[in-house]
Amino acid sequence: MYRSHTCGELRSNHAGTTVTLAGWVQTVRKFGSITFVDLRDRYGITQLLFGEELNKVLDENPIGREFVLQATGTVNERSNKNPNIATGDIELLVSEFKILNKSAVPPFTIQDDTDGGDDLRMKYRFLDLRRNAVKRNLELRYAVNRAARNYLHGNGFMDIETPFLIKSTPEGARDFVVPSRMNPGQFYALPQSPQTFKQLLMVSGYDRYYQVVKCFRDEDLRADRQPEFTQIDCEMAFVEQEDILNMFEGMIKSIFKEVKNIDYTEAVERMTWEEAMWQYGNDKPDIRFGMKVCNIKFPAHTFPTKESQSALIDGVDFKVFDDAETVLAIAVPGCSEYTRKQTDEITEWVKRPQIGMKGLVFIKCNADGTYKSSVDKFYSEEKLKAIADAANAKAGDLVLILAGAEERTRKATSELRLEMGKRLGLRKEDEFKLLWVLDFPLFEFALEDQDGGGAGRWVARHHPFTSPKPSHIETMINNNPKVDDLDKYLEHPYANIKANAYDMVLNGNEIGGGSIRIYQRELQEKMFAALGMDAEEQQHKFGFLLGAFEYGAPPHGGIAFGFDRLCSILGGSESIRDFIAFPKNNSGRDVMLDAPSEIGNKQFDELQIKLDLK
Repeated sequence: MYRSHTCGELRSNHAGTTVTLAGWVQTVRKFGSITFVDLRDRYGITQLLFGEELNKVLDENPIGREFVLQATGTVNERSNKNPNIATGDIELLVSEFKILNKSAVPPFTIQDDTDGGDDLRMKYRFLDLRRNAVKRNLELRYAVNRAARNYLHGNGFMDIETPFLIKSTPEGARDFVVPSRMNPGQFYALPQSPQTFKQLLMVSGYDRYYQVVKCFRDEDLRADRQPEFTQIDCEMAFVEQEDILNMFEGMIKSIFKEVKNIDYTEAVERMTWEEAMWQYGNDKPDIRFGMKVCNIKFPAHTFPTKESQSALIDGVDFKVFDDAETVLAIAVPGCSEYTRKQTDEITEWVKRPQIGMKGLVFIKCNADGTYKSSVDKFYSEEKLKAIADAANAKAGDLVLILAGAEERTRKATSELRLEMGKRLGLRKEDEFKLLWVLDFPLFEFALEDQDGGGAGRWVARHHPFTSPKPSHIETMINNNPKVDDLDKYLEHPYANIKANAYDMVLNGNEIGGGSIRIYQRELQEKMFAALGMDAEEQQHKFGFLLGAFEYGAPPHGGIAFGFDRLCSILGGSESIRDFIAFPKNNSGRDVMLDAPSEIGNKQFDELQIKLDLK
């Protein structure tokens, strides 16, 4: 063995013992006739003391940062203890040492406050992984993985691997494809998820399956998206929605306890998709704080169960509101004393291209009971009070109002709410709030071609294996999905079918999503037909699944958790890249390996492929 102990192991009770350590040189500090070296490994740092004799050897054979060093010596109690490291009470008085390998000067400092930028650190990721900050992220990832597996094992789930080389099937994103040398002109696809396999496992009788599995989607990237990502993928047979919710609430609470030592004892809140959109403007609301959206004016189709409050703003000839499809407001607590400079800054924030609004209206609810607004030449104080009351504003609050096209305004208001919550310190990293969002629409109607399948048709909001709510199955079976008048698609029965689906949200991030699945062939064929697949296409793409449903498929459902995203939230980061050992950059490239890369003509010839770039 190259070492008897690790660099994070020694304590005062080891004083007087002879040990051997091995690791990387963090720093070298010379003080006259002695030299101090901080030696680092995965477990910590230990200070080495080289006395006068060995110091002469170091003068002849100097060591530098990131040299791999083996040192033997006696453990001594330090006179100047360092309370900032676990081994800070001791040091190793070196009697002999050996340079196991030299190192070039690193391109950036291997420490938490490194001077290396993202691109440089990704190019030398093997060095970046030595930093404590990155190591802690990977340790947290491992802890989450272990906690999930322990919980699932304890609840009778079986870990079963599924293939990576599969058939290309529509799952909502582009596939990565792999040519087959043995089957010229044909291609495998990398799985976007193990969806059909886990359903087939339910047909096979493995009633509790899970897998911590790689998935692949050829999508544009951002902070919380990578071309390859990891899911905690789960499926259960002979269950209803409530069984799934209870089981996986338990899993997340178990992870909180094991990884963060948090006892999450409160009930997990539930709301419908419509309530989430109505109250927060999105289907993954951050419920750590209030500031709910007030829908003053909106198209009737947006929230068919609600009544518009447009009477609050009508009749004053304010064209910004009159011409808008939607008018939405939020009440920001305790901000009525914002200066003109501060309200102008918020206005410029919503006008940024990524938000896309033309401006902003505000109402100050002053502590003395008066109301001041950027539009008070149009609205009386009585009208301003009525609008503020509708937004649930209190004395001292600031009401912010956006108006414009429905979808853009809703998204902008949602982003504004989150931004104000962040500025006011309401989105606390150490506070965790779980939420189930239920009763999503089963279908969306594509007025424009979204995926190459054509316009004027229904598309699955989740995926085509999601079952309708039990009370909506007959509506789906007994109605023709064809829409004769595209302007009246909202009047079609399919527009009101709800999915037996559920998303788990944590601090405004969707961390898991799933559904009760279709398990009868007739209903699955009806779903495929609604999505525009004729019988021949159904058989070509999903004949294996339809055939399996004829051999006693049980009722089943499941959920998949975004493992990378869950780790990043628990670790207090907005980027999943920080919790992946070897991530891709925003262009989908591995800059360390320089991948993707070109391949040689011989490989093209073997695959019988001719490259024709356009």
